[in-house]
Amino acid sequence: MVQKAKILLVDDRPENLLALEAILSALDQTLVRASSGEEALKALLTDDFAVILLDVQMPGMDGFETAAHIKRRERTRDIPIIFLTAINHGPHHTFRGYAAGAVDYISKPFDPWVLRAKVSVFVDLYQKNTQLKEQAALLRLQLETDEEQPAIGGALLGELSARLAAVEEQAEALTKQLDAGADSAGAAASAAHLERKLVGLRRALDALRPGAN
Repeated sequence: MVQKAKILLVDDRPENLLALEAILSALDQTLVRASSGEEALKALLTDDFAVILLDVQMPGMDGFETAAHIKRRERTRDIPIIFLTAINHGPHHTFRGYAAGAVDYISKPFDPWVLRAKVSVFVDLYQKNTQLKEQAALLRLQLETDEEQPAIGGALLGELSARLAAVEEQAEALTKQLDAGADSAGAAASAAHLERKLVGLRRALDALRPGAN
């Protein structure tokens, strides 16, 4: 069973957080609230998130400053950030959002279907990468046990092969989804990176097969 992804919702207005929860509840993932930039950074110290929805206009530490802190931390720098804002100051304001590390920038009021679709892409990417890490762990276990317990190693090899094939199929489906309508350059880059990792693991798996050179 695929583990639920965590989505961080950051907004100083409770009614906005409630609205986001209502929109994203259909994704059946774990939604975590933060009512300030400081609270968001605290949550990021201990939990892993698939994506962050970050309000721009907040008292104290605003969305831009919060994003800057997130991108400076090694643990959190690769988490996708979608900026949400009720104001629109033109291209310069939007560029500032992308410069702060956002993968997308949505003005309120936003289309719930569009927001849910964009978040869904990053949830899929996160879950595929999580599965990929599990395959890598199995591969490492295979390398450690193959010499001492060849029978068990062979069984693990077969299981690893089947699970890798499943992840490859999911990655291919994700790529088609991105090609069909996702417009985020960050999501496309992540998908390409995922596919490169899968190719490397497949080659390593083939090298472990009996008779491989």
